[in-house]
Amino acid sequence: MPLEDDDKPRKKISHEIGQDLSLLSVEELTERVALLKAEIARLEEAATKKRASRDAANSIFKS
Repeated sequence: MPLEDDDKPRKKISHEIGQDLSLLSVEELTERVALLKAEIARLEEAATKKRASRDAANSIFKS
């Protein structure tokens, strides 16, 4: 019976800041970079939305 790696659920990629990277493959490093870039974009979007909400509230209370 052949082993089907595609049938097994993949372990969720996670990254710990400062962890040892020497044991990771180039593909794993590339996946981590993509993961972190997506997280940075998500954080920047959340910050932009919060700034807009804060600015809207400030404009109401300063009027």
